[in-house]
Amino acid sequence: MVITVNTKNLKSYDITIRGGILPEVGGLVRPLTKAKRVSIISDTNVAPLYLKTVADSFKAAGFEVSTFAFTAGETSKTLDTVNRIMECFLINKLTRTDLAVALGGGVVGDLTGFASAIYLRGIDFVQIPTSLLAQVDSSVGGKTGCDLAFGKNLCGAFHNPLAVFIDENVLKTLPPHYFADGLAEAIKAGAIKLPHLFELFEKGAENDISTVIYESVKMKAQVVENDFTEQGERTLLNFGHTVGHAIELYENYRGLSHGQAVAVGMALITKASEKAGLTEKGTYDRLVNCLKAYSLPFTTEIPLKDLADLAVRDKKSSGDKIKLVLIEDIGKGYVKQIEIENLYAFLKDGIC
Repeated sequence: MVITVNTKNLKSYDITIRGGILPEVGGLVRPLTKAKRVSIISDTNVAPLYLKTVADSFKAAGFEVSTFAFTAGETSKTLDTVNRIMECFLINKLTRTDLAVALGGGVVGDLTGFASAIYLRGIDFVQIPTSLLAQVDSSVGGKTGCDLAFGKNLCGAFHNPLAVFIDENVLKTLPPHYFADGLAEAIKAGAIKLPHLFELFEKGAENDISTVIYESVKMKAQVVENDFTEQGERTLLNFGHTVGHAIELYENYRGLSHGQAVAVGMALITKASEKAGLTEKGTYDRLVNCLKAYSLPFTTEIPLKDLADLAVRDKKSSGDKIKLVLIEDIGKGYVKQIEIENLYAFLKDGIC
């Protein structure tokens, strides 16, 4: 399956979804670029599993290949790691016509994409997502970046990949915890725009992961085409993320994983919005039952006041207001702006 992403005034790119594609990637990239050298960036979890396969495929396609793997995990998503990736590019003499390859989950993709965006003012990169979360969400759309001490993804750039290759077979080596992590983002997709996908989750989506990936990617591609720099519709993709990012920051990225934190964020914000009459009654219960079915959390012990204080640091804050993504009903997401000073009261009235 191939999904083409066309963003205004930018070169289009294809997302290819096919099991067993990993050993073929080098040959598929060769017609797309004049690059002589390729740097493959991965992490310490993924590199032992797939780095050799991908490197060999690029070598067989005639590329000079260098590799670099950093310590796996969100705590590596820093400017220091971005700098180390660019030093790898420099040591291996990548020029503006050469290529970076992100082989890994969302952290690898975000960091490699950001380093590619700013190295020599921009070089091409290819996404090969190996986690379900990256396959259904973060590898698509051209958002790249890293975390700062003040918050998540506060430093970054919009930089489209040259191509995205999704190999469903790699999910067989994904631990159950991280598989569920990715399901949270796909559940989000269903909750905001795809009621039929959400219903698939209610019936048992783990039996049809190909459909989950395809539907999630297709929806995100369409949203990105309409709103590449997140001035309107793309904001809907942040459902659960304002509170979710606050949870991750509070726990210093050593507690709940991203997908788990987003799951809690979706639940908390929906409980509050339903209680405020902004969401159809019963929606919260459907959402929570779905999260429970896939072993995803929906509550937190973090004080709401602390979460509210951290949430206002989010990128979706503007002046004295913050954009909250809510759902009117399953499949009907919308954006509501509220005063920053009222965020805690909104959450507290809904939860308590």
